[in-house]
Parts: sequence; C-alpha cells; structure tokens
Amino acid sequence: MHVHVASAANRKQTQAVLQISLLLTLGYVALTFVAGLRAHSLALISEAGHNLSDFLALLLSVAAVHFQGRAADANRTYGYLRAEVLAAFVNASTLIAIALWVAVAAAHRLAEPVTVHPRLMILVAAVGVAMNGLVAVLLWRVARDANTKSAFIHMAGDTLSTAAVIVGGLLIRLTGQQWIDPVLSLLIAALIFWSSIGIVRETLNILLEGTPHGLTIEKLRTRMLTIHGVLEVHDLHAWSLGSNSHALSCHVTIADIPPSESVAILQQLNRLLQDEFHIAHTTIQFEHYTCVDKDGCAMPFEAFAATHTHHSHKH
Repeated sequence: MHVHVASAANRKQTQAVLQISLLLTLGYVALTFVAGLRAHSLALISEAGHNLSDFLALLLSVAAVHFQGRAADANRTYGYLRAEVLAAFVNASTLIAIALWVAVAAAHRLAEPVTVHPRLMILVAAVGVAMNGLVAVLLWRVARDANTKSAFIHMAGDTLSTAAVIVGGLLIRLTGQQWIDPVLSLLIAALIFWSSIGIVRETLNILLEGTPHGLTIEKLRTRMLTIHGVLEVHDLHAWSLGSNSHALSCHVTIADIPPSESVAILQQLNRLLQDEFHIAHTTIQFEHYTCVDKDGCAMPFEAFAATHTHHSHKH
C-alpha cells in the first residue's frame, strides 16, 4: 500500500467512472428483474438483487470519493479518509445479507421446482456479461483503495456469475432439468459471500484501529532498533487512517544528546518507516532515560520506583 491522498485529477477520474458504472448498473438491475419475473428464473432475480446491491455500493463509493476530497478541519483533524472504509464495510455487509437471502430462496426452489424460460435467461445474461465486464474494466483502471477495489471485486464477481447464468440457461434448455436454476443461484450466493467476507474483515480491522494488514509490531520495533542511536522502542502503536494511509506513534529511547543531534535519528526513523512500511504519518517521542510503561504512559524508572516505594511504606 502507498501512503497518499488521491490527487484532484485522480478523484475526478474515479468519480466519472463510478457515475458511468452507476447508470449502467441501474439499467441492468431493471432489465434483469423484469426478465427474471417473466422467465420465472430465480437465478436472474438473484442477479437483479446482486446488481442492486452493487448499485448501492457504487452510490456509496461516489459519496466516499466526494468526502475523501474534503480537507481536514479542526473537528476532523485526519480529514475524511475513513469515509471510503465505512462505505466498503456497509457495501460488503449488504452483499452478505443478499447472499443469505438468495440461498434461502434457492432452497425453497429445490423443494418446489418452478419451470423457467432458458432463452430469456440467456439473452439477458449475455447483456449482463457485456455490461458487468465493461464496468469491471473501468473500475480496475481506477482501483486505488478499499472503496474502489471492493466495487471492482463486486463487478468482476458479477461478470462471472452472469456468465454462469448463461451456462445454466443452456443446460436447462438442453436437459429440461429445472433444479439447475436454484443450484446456480446457490453458487452465485456462495460467490457473493466469499468475495464479501474478505472486505468486511479488512475494513473492520481499519475501523477498530487494528495493526495494518501485513505489518506486525515486533517487525516494526526490530527494524527501528537497527537505526544508529536508537536504544529502545516502546509504547509502539500502528493503525490505518484509511485503506492507503497508515499512522504510527511510539516512544524512542536515545542517549542524552542535544536536539540538534537527535534530529538525524528522527530523519532516519521516518525514512525507514516510509520506505519499508509506507507509514508517513508518525508521532515519535524521544526519551533519554530508562523507563517503564505504566497504564500506557511512559515515565522515568526513578520516578516510578519512588512512587512504588512510597505506596509500599503506607501499606
């Protein structure tokens, strides 16, 4: 991941792609739903539901890109970087609900088969493959964060699932077996569920301020200790502001040297964190004494020992 806020040009390009995708998806949702009702195809109706969730996902993505462009202020000092993460989380959660609904409906269809019209299924699904494929390609070209990546994954998944509807329609037409439609719906539901779980886990980790994916605190500490002049690293925290922006804070023990000399150590630390871990937003506090952590706050060992001794005497 790279630490940067998308440029104005990139945001405009992303917004344009998302808006085009939004219109195409809405048109296909209407077509698929009407065709699904006429063809009595649960697979097509589930595709309509899937694409409706994608329409909502794209709508949230447009809003997220807009908020990302807003500058930080006194109330939101980190800006609106979490907007795209929240949008991706809501999108993926909605898709999981859709997948569960499709699975339940498919189970009912297996128990009580319904005759479908495969020719209409095939024609509508062919339109869907072309539309979803085009949108997926457009989104792939601008996918730079969890928000647009989640939208791309949705549309790429839609392209595959819609292609499966074509295969299912052909099989039904050749064999006359109506169970193929609900089984196909179950496969689509499984695809939706699988693609969404990963996004939920990633975005939930960011919202809960977990350590960024691929990083460990010990690895950060070990690399920081290789910088000449760094004696100890503690009270170390790393988290994500957005999917492409990470932050770090820590206490670093160094020798008792003037600030004019310690600035070189700070520069080396920041360069290391930027180059190896793509962390550009750092808060590093220098200390020159041996310290311990107490309630998440570092304090001189001598002061802690004195306090501890005082309490021991009282008891």
